[in-house]
Amino acid sequence: MKPSVLPSDVKLMAATPPSSWQLFLSTFCRNKGAVLGFIVLALMVLVAILAPAIAPHDPYELFTGQEQLPPAFLDGGNTMFWLGTDDAGRDTLSRVMYGARYSLFIGLSATTLAMLVGISLGLSAAFWPKVWGKAVMLVNDILMSYPSLLLAIIIAAILGPSMTNTIITIALVCTPPFIRLTRATAMVELQREYFIASQVMGAGVLRLLFVTILPNCMAPLIVQATMIFSSAILEAGAIGFLGFGVQPPDAEWGAMLGTARQYIQSNVWLAIWPGVAIFLAALSINLTGDGLRDALDPKLKQVT
Repeated sequence: MKPSVLPSDVKLMAATPPSSWQLFLSTFCRNKGAVLGFIVLALMVLVAILAPAIAPHDPYELFTGQEQLPPAFLDGGNTMFWLGTDDAGRDTLSRVMYGARYSLFIGLSATTLAMLVGISLGLSAAFWPKVWGKAVMLVNDILMSYPSLLLAIIIAAILGPSMTNTIITIALVCTPPFIRLTRATAMVELQREYFIASQVMGAGVLRLLFVTILPNCMAPLIVQATMIFSSAILEAGAIGFLGFGVQPPDAEWGAMLGTARQYIQSNVWLAIWPGVAIFLAALSINLTGDGLRDALDPKLKQVT
């Protein structure tokens, strides 16, 4: 004989709340712009990874006699080069695909480095607020008083043009927001009972900072990281445009824009495609970050 299910049990089963992951996913998917941005960003990452396999030509191959061709859908275009060619006869589509590898790698590396340094300094400034914390925040406020792009250009000019120096430059510029946000959230968590209990039980400093406090500060930091990622790509493009970043003939979107600026009047398409790529990358990351903010902020969640 099968056990009977009482109506109260059915109501209890129906009222089971969703898990935190289900709640996060449903909240994120309600933001259509965030879903679209995530899809575009995922496609860009996929193109960057598969560029050697899907690019129609070698980005460094020179096609003599095919310089500055317009896109294939315009008069004078060639179906071999869907987005045309640059001033040296290289395929623009292939270079834009390979440019995603440089630009996204620079943005991701700079954001990761800035996040690691910013979190460490922010946590330590909150834990030791009297001398060390005041010194860190003083330097942090000085750095934040300068426009980030201007500061990045100054540092890049001092360090010299290269991809490694570009990553270091952008990481230095993007670190202050992480320090400020980490310190602010950590100071709130330091007043919680769970932290006081861990301290009384004799937990070490590193455990208190990175095991006890940090996990409870990660939600706003993840959202901040997506915004910094977008800014890092824009700043990398600006540095490359001015000639302080990745150097030609490497296919980086900012460097491609810098090369194309002298041909704006004769062949505007040379500047349009890398500019569109930078715009789509920054926009998709911002839209994704907006969805993450809604999904990770408990005040914005709506359980239905």
